[in-house]
Amino acid sequence: MTMLRCSMTGLPLNDPSQGIYDDGEWISWNWINRQIDQQHFRDQYPNADPKLAELFETLVQDAASHFAMTGRFLQIWGELGELYAEVKYGIKRHKPKTPGSDGKLGNDFVEIKTISPEKKSQSVRVKLAGNFNKLLVVKITRDFAFESRMLARKKMPKSEGAQVNVQWSSIPSEPTNTIR
Repeated sequence: MTMLRCSMTGLPLNDPSQGIYDDGEWISWNWINRQIDQQHFRDQYPNADPKLAELFETLVQDAASHFAMTGRFLQIWGELGELYAEVKYGIKRHKPKTPGSDGKLGNDFVEIKTISPEKKSQSVRVKLAGNFNKLLVVKITRDFAFESRMLARKKMPKSEGAQVNVQWSSIPSEPTNTIR
């Protein structure tokens, strides 16, 4: 008996139930399901590479599983917030430790701040010395839902010091910016 192979991947199929035969070729269910998953990521995150979007969702799921098992949050909030900004908005992040801002969206330099579910206040502290003209605040809830709001720097509260507190409630929200 000839070994069945998926014509899309070249990988062997152990038996015919692992794929479908169409137009003289075998196509594995794994390949078909992967295409459906990638379409989900393209629909959910149209500005992102589907592989990066999948990585984001895997990290969020792993953090949620860790919390469910241990009752402790993984301390990866800033990275999750920045990765969310990248997949949700298409922000191109700078290299790590780049001073002034976290990334760029079109011609705008963006500073990204995250409010974790552990944080008691619903505000972020922003250094005014940074080179940015947009502030993106990402809020993560205890059930790992993500919401974000963007604010132009010129609309931030005035401050005499080197930093300013920005309240979540002071940033206008857009109707479709929550991801679960």
